[in-house]
Amino acid sequence: MVNNSTSVKAFWLSFLISGVAVPLGPISATAQIQDTSTPEVALEDSALPTATPDAALAAGKIEIPQLAAITAETNSAVDRPLPETDAAWVNRALPQTDIATVDRALPETDAAWVNRALPQTDIATVDRALPETDVKVDPALPETDAAWVNRALPQTDIATVDRALPKQDIAKVDRATTTPEITEAIGELPPQKLEIANSPQSQQVAEASKVADISSETGSADDLSIQEDAAQVTSVSQLSDVRPTDWAFQALQSLVERYGCIAGYPDGTFRGNRAMTRYEFAAGLNACLDQITKQIGGSTGNLVKREDLLALQRLQEEFAAELATLRGRVDALEARTAELEANQFSTTTKLNGFAWFNLSGAFAGDRVRVEAIDGNAAPLDRVAGRDPVTNRPIVQRVDDPEITFSQLVWLTLTTSFTGKDELITQLAVGNGNSPANQYTSTGFFNTFGTPFLDQTAGANPNEVILRELSYRFPLTNSLQVVVGPRINFYRYFDNNKFNFFVDGASSFNSNNSPLLSATRRGAGALALWDIGRALKLRFGYLGESTEFLPTSVFNSASNPSQGLFDGTNTTTAELTFSPSDRVNLRFLYSRSNIQQIGGLIGSPNSKPLNGVADDGFGGRLGNATANTYSFNFDWSVTRGFGLFGRYGYAETNIFPKTNRPDGTIKNQSYQLGVAFPDLFKEGALLTVSYLVPFDFTGGRRFLISGGGNGGTQYEIEATYYFPLTDHVSIVPAFYAIGNPNNFDNNPTIFVGNLRTQFSF
Repeated sequence: MVNNSTSVKAFWLSFLISGVAVPLGPISATAQIQDTSTPEVALEDSALPTATPDAALAAGKIEIPQLAAITAETNSAVDRPLPETDAAWVNRALPQTDIATVDRALPETDAAWVNRALPQTDIATVDRALPETDVKVDPALPETDAAWVNRALPQTDIATVDRALPKQDIAKVDRATTTPEITEAIGELPPQKLEIANSPQSQQVAEASKVADISSETGSADDLSIQEDAAQVTSVSQLSDVRPTDWAFQALQSLVERYGCIAGYPDGTFRGNRAMTRYEFAAGLNACLDQITKQIGGSTGNLVKREDLLALQRLQEEFAAELATLRGRVDALEARTAELEANQFSTTTKLNGFAWFNLSGAFAGDRVRVEAIDGNAAPLDRVAGRDPVTNRPIVQRVDDPEITFSQLVWLTLTTSFTGKDELITQLAVGNGNSPANQYTSTGFFNTFGTPFLDQTAGANPNEVILRELSYRFPLTNSLQVVVGPRINFYRYFDNNKFNFFVDGASSFNSNNSPLLSATRRGAGALALWDIGRALKLRFGYLGESTEFLPTSVFNSASNPSQGLFDGTNTTTAELTFSPSDRVNLRFLYSRSNIQQIGGLIGSPNSKPLNGVADDGFGGRLGNATANTYSFNFDWSVTRGFGLFGRYGYAETNIFPKTNRPDGTIKNQSYQLGVAFPDLFKEGALLTVSYLVPFDFTGGRRFLISGGGNGGTQYEIEATYYFPLTDHVSIVPAFYAIGNPNNFDNNPTIFVGNLRTQFSF
């Protein structure tokens, strides 16, 4: 027969270690505690009577220097007689692994409560088949090996555990992977009860010196909480957050409400119904320390109560580590702020910049027809004319250009005086003249086949120019106004998610509609009205003030003889409808007044007309007017696929100075493309599009350049934006131009561009 006392002793030790005990008042007898495999348990300050349960219960502190591993070979039995309440203990072999030890202060009453939905009776039943181990059960026990726990329960919290148990009788309490050794003494028992509850009504969490994860056959630590009176809280240093029921939280809340210190939230709220991190708590505590210190040093120091000072002292001691860390961070932040203020460019201005390197080439394999008097002239210096015999536009042929390597830099200064306004000052310098310009007819400079960022910026290479100067400010929460002597039209109109020049389609003809605008930059004012989430209205008037045109001939807004309203100007309105975050539809109308230059209407200030027009017979024209209607959309179909496109139609009304009748030149432009965001890398973007930049549908007879032989130019473009870092990207692009200059017998032109982009 196996020694019963060994079994009982092992049970009590495991029961004490797990922090759970059964009240022994109603138990009339308890088995003696003996163990031949480990040293005897000594109780401090008292002798250990032989097999005296009352003496064992009276011990206030138990020190267990060593507990040998409990192995699967341990035999246990149930020893009779049983107590009056028929409490029986079944002790079976435990595995060598997966054994946990919980070492914490236990209440003197050693009461454990299980809070679950309970039946009317307070009986927990364990009913299972016994494993085939070397365990002997006294015949007096029931055949089903049922164990009964009967004890007094709180009136408001009655629990019953009734469930099927696994075949293997393994107890898991805060498991460890190896057999533990107890190296610490079990501490003094606090006077309060320790409740373990799974009730949704029980929300308070006790502050224990150590709180271990608890797992059992029925649940994990997430299913349990530990509650204790606030008066018995000794530390919150082991918790990752501070809960509204903690004494520290309540104490700080009282100080906040009494002394008006704010606990760290910008809106001035304490948010007392949520837990906070210890660093959030320390921030609030630090604010209260500062506030109360000011009151003590001031005339209201006598209003600070002694109990508040004691509470504050206790809080300060409890959160000393967090306060030290917080103050260290604040000191470091203040030092960094002082350094930045001492060395910053301006307290109101931010500097942003772009720098681009462009390696570009173009070839056609044959000479290309262009409409110009002198094909050998530089593309920007070409002049159109008519053959005096045939009255047809003069056509020349040009050869392939060489590969170029150029640069462009933009520096943007954004100044805010109120935090809601913006003064934008943009400087630019560059020396680009893209090779594709070699193939252009008069008036087509910087259009087809030219990457938008492969440009000169000013009228002359490497000349620093003022590209933009404007001021934006709010009138209401939904209405803003932009005024300035040089407003960038494209910053506010004709935008598209997949055509943005930084990471989208990259040519001049793709970035914006080729029919917009006669005032790319202009002097005037705009109104920006966000009508609602789905609707935005933009309206503005701009007089010509373009940085790359010579002021002596163009830029009428600053010319006293023409001024803001009598030269080239545009009035534009755009309505954007966004039915969802993934779809944007833009409808635009622009009315243009176009100044004649040398008796001709033509680029670079004649959009929507691309090319050059006269009266049809070489005669002079007066100023012209134009109406442009445009629609564009972008649609993010999925996260990795999008569609974009645009359509534009325009009519340019010309007024000859001769006896020729007035006329109208009609043209259209359209584009359809696909986009692949995040292709191969997050932030990357591939765009492929087909577009027709200028298709003349009427009034071709007035054109001395741009009409070609009646063909329709088309382009296929592909651009891949690939970010190497947050500030460095490479952007290869490839264009194929069919029927260039609207000659259907011209060879196809192929253009390649490799752009390296730096942003700062």
